[in-house]
This record gives sequence, structure tokens and C-alpha cells, in this order.
Amino acid sequence: MTLFKVLAYAKGFKRQAMWASTCSVVNKLFDIAPEILIGIAIDVVIQQEDSFVAQLGIVEPKNQLFLLGLLTFLIWLGESVFQFLYLKNWRELAQKIQHRFRVDSYSHIQNMDMAFFEDQSSGRLTAILNDDVNQLERFLDVGANDILQVLTSVVAVGSVFFILSPKLALLAFTPIPLIIFGAFFFQRKAEPLYTKVRSMAGKLAAAINTNITGIATIKSYTKEQHERQRIHAISDQYVQANQAAIKVSAAFTPVIRMAILMGFLATFVIGGLDTLNGNLAVGAYGVLVFLTQRLLWPFKNLAVTMDLYERGMASARRILNLLNQPITIRSSDHDKRIQLSGEIQFNQVQFTYPNQAKPAVDAINIHIQAGQTVALVGQTGSGKSTLIKLLMRYYRADQGNLCLDGHEINTIHLNALRSQIGLVSQTTFLFNDSIFANIHYGNPDADEQAVYRAAQQAEAHGFINQLKDGYNTPVGEQGTKLSGGQVQRIALARALLKNPPILVLDEATSAVDNETEAAIQKSLLTIGRDRTVIVIAHRLSTVVNADCIYVMDQGHIIESGSHTELLEKKGRYQSLWAIQTGQIKSPE
Repeated sequence: MTLFKVLAYAKGFKRQAMWASTCSVVNKLFDIAPEILIGIAIDVVIQQEDSFVAQLGIVEPKNQLFLLGLLTFLIWLGESVFQFLYLKNWRELAQKIQHRFRVDSYSHIQNMDMAFFEDQSSGRLTAILNDDVNQLERFLDVGANDILQVLTSVVAVGSVFFILSPKLALLAFTPIPLIIFGAFFFQRKAEPLYTKVRSMAGKLAAAINTNITGIATIKSYTKEQHERQRIHAISDQYVQANQAAIKVSAAFTPVIRMAILMGFLATFVIGGLDTLNGNLAVGAYGVLVFLTQRLLWPFKNLAVTMDLYERGMASARRILNLLNQPITIRSSDHDKRIQLSGEIQFNQVQFTYPNQAKPAVDAINIHIQAGQTVALVGQTGSGKSTLIKLLMRYYRADQGNLCLDGHEINTIHLNALRSQIGLVSQTTFLFNDSIFANIHYGNPDADEQAVYRAAQQAEAHGFINQLKDGYNTPVGEQGTKLSGGQVQRIALARALLKNPPILVLDEATSAVDNETEAAIQKSLLTIGRDRTVIVIAHRLSTVVNADCIYVMDQGHIIESGSHTELLEKKGRYQSLWAIQTGQIKSPE
């Protein structure tokens, strides 16, 4: 059951949960007590020296009323104190469990395999981490206390009823089974509806997130009205899903009210007749009439509680489903934490992406000596970036093996592996922070001078100093305040600050101008010293100085050698070189 799985998250907060529950119970007992005192006060006024209080030794009616007044004050004070305590503790507990769910969910997401993210939208995942976790928190904040207090009312008031009049107790309790049956009936009706509500909430969040991210494309194609209509349609579907759930939830309240009326009328009429016939004391009759409301009226809020419960459980199911997603590529305590020198060897490596029939790379054999600079070139989709994803262990090869320094890659601890590979990809991501912070992210232990040196190596120091705020300049979300070339140079500086034994440049100079590319190409001679460098490039001018160039086509290596050797072979590389240098025209 979803609720039990949620409660399992509260095990670390068992003491606070018990204390919050105790405060809720005591508060409800104090809340019920004034009705009992009213009945006793009526008994004092009518019976005076023969009242229930007089039997305790206080004979004077005035003193009896003063005593009841003092008890009323203390009870109201106690109720207020314990209301503060249960509100404080339940809300703190809800916040802590919410925090744990959010952090655990986020931690699980960022450890998921890369294949997982190919089928997920960032908006849906954001909706789970924010909206669903918040919805669960609202139930824990309010609903848990409401359920406890209803149970306390049933037990405490029921005890008083059975002491004063077992017959009226049976009559007053008659509607409760109907109320409970109705609650479960509506709960079954509402469950799929609220599941759909949460699903639509995720779809809406995903659509909005996608549009905000792609706002430049929307504007460039003048699709503002089209996207407004699309978001309007999705939002309308979300509203309709909510309305269907609300309709079921709202129907519950009238049913509860009628059940409450049945119990109240039974106590009111039959108890009144018993009092007129002398079978029930007037004070006891007053207590039972008032307590009937205390017994049954809280069930009126059961509709709201059930609504919170269903929304919370629908959100919890989405969170728990996310947490139950398996992680295939992960490290164990037995994995090696080794210092790499940079030797890389692909041995008959084959890999096919999920849901694709044709291998992305097939029978790949590459041996890169430590300290070498090698290049991977070829048309888009030839498999170049796939080899890097296998090297980063984003995916696991289907056949063959990939070794680093003679160690099979799957035996190396993920943190040890990835911390020693500096990756600069074509789709560079910068955090919404300063330039300095984005470069420093590569090595938080580095000092300022190391950051500046890395920027100089990446040919970024010059343009950074020309900015008004220099290294303190904010880059904007995903680097929107900078040009594409500036973003790539900052990303390159970040990777260089990491000082990895293996540096991978995946189209890292695709967005820079020719002058900057030439400067970076020159600096590669320094950058590549004492480290292995893998360069993926469409511009062949970037890789002419590589020790070895591998030409790929449809997942296979069709040529390899130095720039000079490949030109002499007059194969695919020579054709690409001729096209890019203008010696021959590109085929139409």
C-alpha cells in the first residue's frame, strides 16, 4: 500500500512522529472536554446540591460553577498549547519527509543511466521533484492529523456515550459504517482520477519547460500564438481532469452531512424522550447532544481529508515509481579506484542504442597510447560520439571490451573514471552563475591563478577581461548572455582546470571563429602535453596535427593514419579534405 511505503520514510523521525501524534490526540481530548463540562454545568444548575459535582464534595452551587469555570479555562489553555505543538510538529515532520523524498528522488535521477533520460522530459521530472513532493507534503501536514483526531473522537466520545447511554451510543454510531463505506467507495472512484490529474500536471510542466527553453526558436518562427493555443489545450485538459476528480470529491460531503444528521436526530429525539420519561438525566442529555456533534461533525472534513489523501498518494506513486527505476550502470565497493595514465583500447566493441535495430558502432578496434592526440572524423551519425559515451560509461558495450590502462572499464569505479576524463561537448552547458564559478566548477580546490591559466589555455582570458565585470560576469541560464564560441571556450577552460589525464573535445571548436580556432589548435600542443587527447571534429583543419586520425562511417572505422598518410591513401579522408579546402565542390 502506498501509504505504508510513505510512512516507511518517516522511520528516521519516529520519535517526532510519535510526539506529534500524541499532541494531536491530547488536543482532541481537550477539544471534546468543554461539551462534557457544559452538560455538567446544566446538571449543576438543575440539581444544585444533588449534582454530580456535589458528590465530589463541593456542595455550594456557586463554588461548583467556579470550579467548572476554572476547569474550562485550563482545558482551553491545554487545547491551545497542544494545538500549537501538533501543528508545529506535524509541519516540521512533513517538511523533513518532503525534504528526504526530494533529495532521494533527485539523487536517484542523477544516478540513472543516460538511456533513462532519452525517454524522459525534464519538465516531467521537475514536476515530480517539485509539484508531487509538495502535494505529498500537504497531505502529511494536514491529513495525517485529521485522521488521528477523527479516530480519537470516535474512541473518546464513544466511551462517554456507552457510559451514559448504551442505547443512544448504538444509535449515534449507526451512521459511522455508512460514512466509512462512503469514504472507501469515493476513494476507489477518485484514485484513477487523481492519478490522471498528476499525469496531466507533469505533461503541462514539461510543455511549459520545453517552450521556455526553446523561446528563441518560437520567436524566430513567430509561433507565439500557436504555442499559446497548445499550452491552452494542455492546461484545459489538466483543468478537466481536476474537475472530474473534484466532482467525485464534492459529492462526498452531502453524503456525510446526511449521515451526520441521522445520528444527531437519533440522539436529539430519542435522548430527549428518555429524559422526559426520567430515564436519562438532563445534564447527561446535554452532554450527549453536544458530543454527537463532536463525534460526527469531524467526519464532514473527511471529504477534504480524502481529497488530500488521494492527491498525496497519486503524487507518492509517481515519486515511488521514479525511485524504483533500476540503475544498470553503477559502481560497487569492489570497483577499482586507480590513477589513469591515459591508455585506451577498444577491442571489437559493438553497441546498439535501445529501440534501434542497427548498431551505432560495430567491431571497433582502437588502441590509443597514453599521451597521444587522436582524432575521430566522419559524417554525422557515423558513431564518433557513441565511442565517447562508451568511454564515459554512459552506456555499456554490447560486445567486446573497452580497457583503460589495461583495466576493463566496467571494473573501474565510476567516480574514479569520470573524474579523470575532461569532456567538452558540442552541446555545452553552463550554470546560471558567474564565468569564474563556471570555470572553477572543474576543480573546486583550484586557486584563482589556476582558473586564469585555464582560461588562457582555452583562449578565453582575453574576451573575459573585456567584459564589464570580467570573471564576475553572469553567464545567464545555459550561457544565454554569451556567444556560442565564448560558451565553448569557458567549457574548455573548465575541463582544463580539472587537469585530467584524458581530455575529450567533442566538436569543442564548432562554434568559434577561424581566428580563435587557430589559437586553440595551437594551444592544443600545450594542452595535449602529458595527457591523452581525443578530438572529434567536422573541420579537418582542427586535427591535422593529431598523432592518428580515425575515419568513421556507419559505425565502422574505414581508414586510420596521420593526416599525411590519409591524404596519400586518396580515400574518404582525402575526399573530405579536398571538399573542405575548396579543391573540389561538395556533391549536390
